[in-house]
Amino acid sequence: MRASRLERVGTYAVLGVFTAYALYPVLAILFTALRPEVVGQGGVHWENFVTAWQQGNFGSYLGTSAIVSACVVVISVVLSVLAGYAFGTMRFRGHQALFYLMLVGIMVPAEAVVVPLYFDLRDLGLTNTYVALIGPQVAQSVAFGAFWMRTYFSSTSRSVVEAARLDGAGHWQTLWRVLLPMGRPALVTLIVMVFMWTWNEFLLALVMVTDEALRTAPLGLRFFSGRAVTSVPLLAAASVLVALPVVLVYLFLQRHFIRGMLDGAVKG
Repeated sequence: MRASRLERVGTYAVLGVFTAYALYPVLAILFTALRPEVVGQGGVHWENFVTAWQQGNFGSYLGTSAIVSACVVVISVVLSVLAGYAFGTMRFRGHQALFYLMLVGIMVPAEAVVVPLYFDLRDLGLTNTYVALIGPQVAQSVAFGAFWMRTYFSSTSRSVVEAARLDGAGHWQTLWRVLLPMGRPALVTLIVMVFMWTWNEFLLALVMVTDEALRTAPLGLRFFSGRAVTSVPLLAAASVLVALPVVLVYLFLQRHFIRGMLDGAVKG
């Protein structure tokens, strides 16, 4: 049945209200970043971004976040795909118990393990290293990634897998040449989510790192806010710089991300 004109108008009105509600804080902080530092000056001040970049040392912080995020995404996605394929298509002794054990990584919050994790890594001499920033986040991401990819692999058509087996394809070829290209939306969605979680991680970097050279962008923003507390436009400009990579990644991959989320919701 076709929706009436009144129903369409009501739908767009509701969507417009929620869109404005979602965009208001984004536009507010962007406009604040372009305001002058001195009250009374007019115009748009793009130089606030340059000043925040230079004073806050965000080149180093963003570089550290890029290295950590890239490593976490690559390692986590590869391990999640392998684990998800095993749990979704294979049946071996103890597979359910092992899968539920991996789900503990989703259920236990990071705040509950960060202190003992710090002492363990300190005893191993791994604090103030990239390992302390990458390893724990890989463990957290793989727990969700295995669950996410298992949902996709378990919902794929068995006839496709059986046809690949009849053509002589083994598990490795079935995974990388047949199932994974079909699951691009699910894979892209996982990449975007892991990247967002890793980039925005604050607590782990705060506890594990004291060396300024290893500070991530969110942690650098926290220290910059202490120095720029009297300059709201500079603080807003720094916030935009830190959030910009996540926004760009999402905008670039939004089509696959939305499709993957919808497919996961329908299949789940």
